[in-house]
Amino acid sequence: MNAGPLWTPSAARIGAANMTRFMEFAAQRHGARAADYGALLDWSVSDLGAFWTAVWDFCGVKAETRGSRALVDGGKMPGARFFPDARLNFAENLLRRNDDGDALVFWGEDKVRRRMSWRQLAAEVSRLQQAFRAEGLRAGDRVAAYMPNMPETIVAMLAATSLGGVFTSCSPDFGVQGILDRFGQIEPKFLIAADGYHYGGKTHSVLEKLAEVQRSLPSVKRTLLVPYASDRPDVRNLRDTRLWADHLETFDARAVEYVRVPFHHPLYILYSSGTTGVPKCIVHSVGGALLKHLAEQRLHCDIRPGDRVFWFTTCGWMMWNWLATALASEATLLLYDGSPFHPTGNAIFDFADAERMTWFGTSAKFIDACNKAGLEPIKTHKLSTVRGIGSTGSPLVPEGFDYVYAKVKADVHLASVSGGTDLIGCLVGGNPLGPVWRGEIQAPMLGMAIDAFDDAGKPVRGEKGDLVCTKPFPSMPLGFWNDADGSKYFNAYYAKYPNVWAHGDWVEITPHGGFVIYGRSDATLNPGGVRIGTAEIYRQVEQLHEVVESLVIGQDWQGDVRVVLFVRLREGMSLDEKLADKIRKQIRANTTPRHVPARILQVADIPRTKSGKIVELAVRDVVHGRPVKNKEALANPEALELFRNRAELSA
Repeated sequence: MNAGPLWTPSAARIGAANMTRFMEFAAQRHGARAADYGALLDWSVSDLGAFWTAVWDFCGVKAETRGSRALVDGGKMPGARFFPDARLNFAENLLRRNDDGDALVFWGEDKVRRRMSWRQLAAEVSRLQQAFRAEGLRAGDRVAAYMPNMPETIVAMLAATSLGGVFTSCSPDFGVQGILDRFGQIEPKFLIAADGYHYGGKTHSVLEKLAEVQRSLPSVKRTLLVPYASDRPDVRNLRDTRLWADHLETFDARAVEYVRVPFHHPLYILYSSGTTGVPKCIVHSVGGALLKHLAEQRLHCDIRPGDRVFWFTTCGWMMWNWLATALASEATLLLYDGSPFHPTGNAIFDFADAERMTWFGTSAKFIDACNKAGLEPIKTHKLSTVRGIGSTGSPLVPEGFDYVYAKVKADVHLASVSGGTDLIGCLVGGNPLGPVWRGEIQAPMLGMAIDAFDDAGKPVRGEKGDLVCTKPFPSMPLGFWNDADGSKYFNAYYAKYPNVWAHGDWVEITPHGGFVIYGRSDATLNPGGVRIGTAEIYRQVEQLHEVVESLVIGQDWQGDVRVVLFVRLREGMSLDEKLADKIRKQIRANTTPRHVPARILQVADIPRTKSGKIVELAVRDVVHGRPVKNKEALANPEALELFRNRAELSA
């Protein structure tokens, strides 16, 4: 057991934090007398209307009107509506500055370095806005981006949403079918694409894929092509396509115009990344995304004007959308595209020092990879400006916490967070006023009535349960695209417990009020009727030097379920009985005999989505001889074949 927390904020940090200022603001404006975070959280979920009104005012949301109603039908999930009379524009809230300071700084591996001032950003948005308007873009029309994480993607989003358009994006490593499975459902009017991308020191053209995509997207009226892989790509084989600069140079920059829309007007379409069928198209609202991100960024991440905010992400992951909103806090966005380990494992740490990064957002997988690579940025880099490190994508294991504080930076707020595409934000995450305990997510986010339920819908403590939210929040999706009666949306989140959002994670609430995520509840192992979270096994296995990564499933076997563990080992190593026994002993000694796999098999690769999440359910389907749908969601679909018809699993 730990004697104490890994990190506790100093009195000076607490005093300077936005969260502290917000507590004072809420007390003055709303009579919310909160002496600490726990009391503030209690108030935020007991009076949702007052809390989200306070966030609106504290963050200075720009709007034509907020209206007098903060929440209607607050007892309905789904059905609750926040600020139903408000009218605002998303882009207007992000383009708050118009000066020569950095708005965007972009590194494309070691090949491209660019920066764009707030004045330049507004000018480029204006030109693209005029181009969209000239070709008939109207509120509600979809603009799709097939783009790397680069400045033009931000420009395209801002220009589209300034006119009330709906923006959606995928990263350029998606294959043709993956793009069509997504964009084909929502019928975009405009397509923004780069000619290629850089990854791991190699340049990849996407022009052939783009031509094939265009042939299957008749709704697209115009494609703008951004040169990135080459200086001047050939567009002759592309339909209705012009180079970005050529098309925009005919428009003179002027003040950006803003079409103000209702709070619940669609803003983004995001896509589920599972492998159980065609991706769900999740529609998020203008006001919901803005307000949720502002609360998370200003209060939980303590982002302030002039900060320099980074999250390692592609345009196929909701963290890109989250990162973009940091402009609304008058922060500079630090954009990186490519491999975080090119040319060396220090690429992102070099970026942090060179650009005075204040918020360092990444994934648990990246932290683990740095640890396994033996990187020690605490010795090789200053990281003097970094106040916070965010981790998401999968549970951050206790050893990941140890690594950050021992090998990256000792005095830093490490915020492990969990939420996702479904709510375009977080359910649980960081609290800059509180201590960080090893292996724990600190707290529920403000305004989120988070609990853990057993199968009967009763709260549980000291044991694992379903992660739920028992009251509405602004960033609940508007619904799914092409789900006329809302049944698919309802069944995805609300069918299990009446009037409750069931997120699909398996979680335990700790004595500190923190959270430990044990993996997806639909991937939970159930040998002998005992529920086991996959993350419990990963934590033990991946501590071993020999194991690079692992994947565990439950195989139906003789009327029960047996645990099967697949391991990817360090180069040149092979799984023999001695290593298998070492793995079993590691698991048994630190968990229970029930956790010990019945079979341990070596594989050369682990399949994962393009956002880096391993796909336990897809592997489970392959092992059981069931078809895997939506393989285009995978970064390495060929890896699935490594699990098919394994003789070791037939006995």
